[in-house]
Amino acid sequence: MNLKKIDFFQPFIVVIAILAFLTMGYVGSFNYRFEDPLDLEVILTVIFACIIFSAGALFVKFKIKAVETKEFNFLSEKTLAVLVLIALALQTLNLVLIGGIPLFSSVLKSNATTNIWRIAYPLFLIMTNILLAKFYNRKYLLLVVLGALIFGLNGYRTSVLGILASTFITLYYLEKISRKEGIIFIAVMALAVMAIGYVASQSIANQNWTLNPLELIFYRAAFTLEVFEKIIPLGATTHGHILSMVFSSGSPRTFIGEYVLKYTVCLTSTLFGPVYLDFGLIGLTVQMLFMGTFLGLVHKLKKGIGVGIYSMILTHTLIWIETGPTDIMIWFLYLIGFIFLIINFKNINLDKD
Repeated sequence: MNLKKIDFFQPFIVVIAILAFLTMGYVGSFNYRFEDPLDLEVILTVIFACIIFSAGALFVKFKIKAVETKEFNFLSEKTLAVLVLIALALQTLNLVLIGGIPLFSSVLKSNATTNIWRIAYPLFLIMTNILLAKFYNRKYLLLVVLGALIFGLNGYRTSVLGILASTFITLYYLEKISRKEGIIFIAVMALAVMAIGYVASQSIANQNWTLNPLELIFYRAAFTLEVFEKIIPLGATTHGHILSMVFSSGSPRTFIGEYVLKYTVCLTSTLFGPVYLDFGLIGLTVQMLFMGTFLGLVHKLKKGIGVGIYSMILTHTLIWIETGPTDIMIWFLYLIGFIFLIINFKNINLDKD
């Protein structure tokens, strides 16, 4: 088998990641203060979701052809670089206005996702990946490292993971990263994410963690899947309220915590939780079919600027496996992908063979 010919980041990586997350959660449910292991219904529902996602991705893989990709020519190298610097400046301003480093304070962290951050993070993520995809230069990797550090101070490991993983996937498709560099990059990324998650957990008031950083990952997977287990009997009872909150005011994750656990807590509920709570199994089916098809289409157009767009969307879809699709900023990435597909609509053809 020639590993160089394998596309490791095609949409099916989402299915592999989901099954890995399910495995970690199942193992974690045996080891850390859970009354019972994961219910069989949870496992079967997750597997069903994977099958539906795969069906959409397979249809695109074998039935859709893309001939070429149109570029966004109005985005010059200088413009993109300036926008990246503006994003870094905005996040720095955000930390100054918060009055400290949220990574080391649960109180500051609860107020860290300000409107400034909501502009700064997606701006940095989008412009960095497009800059690398369109005008690759090794010096721009310094901006990536700087961004990971500055946004990491907010205390959310998902921001660091989003920046580093999307950059890695972009470099992978540009063929700008060797196997040795790739191994080092993945190791650094994994250590950074575990470190930020662990340090942030230690800053939570009135708790005494006895888990090391690696054990904490298994615990988080088990806890999040346990939340989904509690959601399944409540399927289709919120009638789209969570979805409406995503695109309006309010905190969908806090609402899920109050609705499912009956007390105020911000919960991650897996990729499947919010849509299942809103629309039940039918909603889950539609969501997974859409995601598989959509990622498959964007993957077909992964040339030039399309590399950066695909990398961002894929990365945050992977992150959603734990956190759930309740972030309007990330749906904005899907919107960019949708616009990209419309621009290239004439270049996408159905294979009738």
